[in-house]
Amino acid sequence: MNKFGKGLVGASCIWLMLTGFVSAQEPIPAVTAKSAILIEAQTGKVLFENNAYEKRAPASTTKMMTLLVALEKGNLDDIVTVSDNASHTEGSTLWLSAGEQMKMLDLLYGIMLVSGNDATVAVAEHLAGSVPEFAAMMNGKAAALGAKNTHFTNPNGLPDDNHYSTAADLALIAAAGYKNPIFVSIVSTINKRMPWPGKDHERDLYNENKLLWQYEGGNGVKTGYTDAAGRCLVSGAKRNGVQLIAVVLDSDFMWTDSMKLLDYGFSQVSPYTVVRQGDVLKTVRVGDGKTDKVTLASADDVVVAASPDEHDKFTTVMEVAKVKAPVYPGQKLGRIKVLYEGKEVAGTNLVATGEVQRKSFFGMLWGGLWNALTFVVRNFA
Repeated sequence: MNKFGKGLVGASCIWLMLTGFVSAQEPIPAVTAKSAILIEAQTGKVLFENNAYEKRAPASTTKMMTLLVALEKGNLDDIVTVSDNASHTEGSTLWLSAGEQMKMLDLLYGIMLVSGNDATVAVAEHLAGSVPEFAAMMNGKAAALGAKNTHFTNPNGLPDDNHYSTAADLALIAAAGYKNPIFVSIVSTINKRMPWPGKDHERDLYNENKLLWQYEGGNGVKTGYTDAAGRCLVSGAKRNGVQLIAVVLDSDFMWTDSMKLLDYGFSQVSPYTVVRQGDVLKTVRVGDGKTDKVTLASADDVVVAASPDEHDKFTTVMEVAKVKAPVYPGQKLGRIKVLYEGKEVAGTNLVATGEVQRKSFFGMLWGGLWNALTFVVRNFA
């Protein structure tokens, strides 16, 4: 091969190395939102942020907190009577009438699917007696979650100078929601039918969040718009056990911005199995048993989301109470916790891998005598 050929081959190798490196790196997304953030829900790890801690009007993304508080404080089977005040709430509506009665659960679907402002007031009055009292409950929950730059004055996000949040706080609120299966079920529902008293047909609600059917894995969470807030979207998507949350506030193209962020997130983290189901993790002593030990195994796979270079940031802690016979295979005897930088993010039960029968009365008596004799010999012989 001549020098020119060798040079061409060398240049080709360098080009392949460079293009291979570049193709492995998803470019950081450019978004139109004035504020934005992308987090992995389980660990809270921030994957992207732009002005994420800037206080802004959150519009109807507020309703995530309304749902969280209602699930925590309310009874889903409660029958809520709609007040005249609730029925005349401005903005997006579930078309509630004064005196109408609806189940709490149906109102929550109405809040999250079609952004019913009237439904938020009905729920607030039912649970707290008034909108200001319910807003106080919302603020208490926000503080408990660590949403330090958030203050609510109403349950729906209608404009108020003292009603604000940040992209980072809204992501934190959404992450708390994803820990509640009922929250997830509601915000990921595309269509819901419910009674409509006085009408010859049911209410037929379709979720305003079109990422639920346009984006692979889309499973929440809430749209929002006012003139003051602009177009807002808190979106969620889950793939292979990885739950991402994207928040865009005052966005020119909120759907495109959100999909860009989610695409970027799934390129950055992937499932990492910390513990597999059946892994034997610990041996513990068993009191009053025919055998004095039993091994404990993981009851389930424990999977977290991580980039390849941060696996060593996850640690495990095992908690086991004092074990006494009898012990049965599969019996829960403890728990393993997975920590990310010291914070618990996942876990599962530790279960017995075998059986340990209880000693008979005479066996326990003999064991006590033997222990006493051993103590005397060790200490006084």
